[in-house]
Amino acid sequence: MRPFTYVRATDVRSALAAAGHDDSRYLGGGTNLLDLMKTGVEQPAQLVDVTRLPFSAVEERGGGIRIGATARNSDVANHALVRQRYPLLTQALVAGASAQLRNMATMGGNLMQRTRCPYFYDPTFPECNKRALGSGCGARLGYHRTHAILGASEHCIATHPSDMAVALVALEAVIQVMGARGPRGIPIADFYRLPGDTPHLDTNLEKGELITAIDLPLLSFAPRAHYLKVRDRQSYAFALVSVGAMLDIDENRRVRAARVALGGVAPKPWRVLEAERLLVGQPAEERAFQAAAARALQGARPNRDNAFKVELARRCVVRALATAAAVT
Repeated sequence: MRPFTYVRATDVRSALAAAGHDDSRYLGGGTNLLDLMKTGVEQPAQLVDVTRLPFSAVEERGGGIRIGATARNSDVANHALVRQRYPLLTQALVAGASAQLRNMATMGGNLMQRTRCPYFYDPTFPECNKRALGSGCGARLGYHRTHAILGASEHCIATHPSDMAVALVALEAVIQVMGARGPRGIPIADFYRLPGDTPHLDTNLEKGELITAIDLPLLSFAPRAHYLKVRDRQSYAFALVSVGAMLDIDENRRVRAARVALGGVAPKPWRVLEAERLLVGQPAEERAFQAAAARALQGARPNRDNAFKVELARRCVVRALATAAAVT
């Protein structure tokens, strides 16, 4: 591990000042960053500990709720406001990692976690454009069973690892950040980047910007939701495919509005608005769910080892929607 300095931020100003130095990283729970530092994938010269900043509250705001960036994943999952109004987020958080990690991981850190692609995680593999731009993508010709079937590029086919982020995309969250130019809100649809020809850039954060909160808007139908995660083992495994689904259904069992977001299939949480629109006005039944699932996977480009994900994802969308529709 490369030697580094450690700074404990006492307020936002000191955090931003410290992060302005070259090669600094913010430190939350450290459940991802420290692992990457141990293997030499991440080599920051300075860590800025932000866990003692006053951003751990979950509170009502503007009809929705604001979740502080330093709130622990387990605390948010178990918070009464989240469980009652946004069960999709609770389900997604509980599906992630293990209880021990959820007790340490912060909401802001969860947003910033990096892909678990083995070619990225292991520096003994020389080809990884996300780790070393221009070196190539070892996964394209290597073993890629867990990799992306949507949104990838010739430079990177890694998937985004977060369950929480899939739920936040469905919930249309806004990420609040503070930087040298002041505060700004970033809709989560614009927060993450596709790899294109710059796979080393995961987000649209500017240098030194600090995540301070996550805002969830008021959604009257958010309680009718389901998060489905398919993985190789029940605990401490990342999604092969996951789906966050929400439905607004009228008294005649027709869909008024829908939200469908997928994980495990793309370099960022994947939402297809056209699939949601197909559901509007349709009976909340399997035929409509199948049509939406087909649209959600339209344009999928699997590789040799992960073609199974296309049909798996279609079936997961149908199942997640059917389960959400059954919620009373």
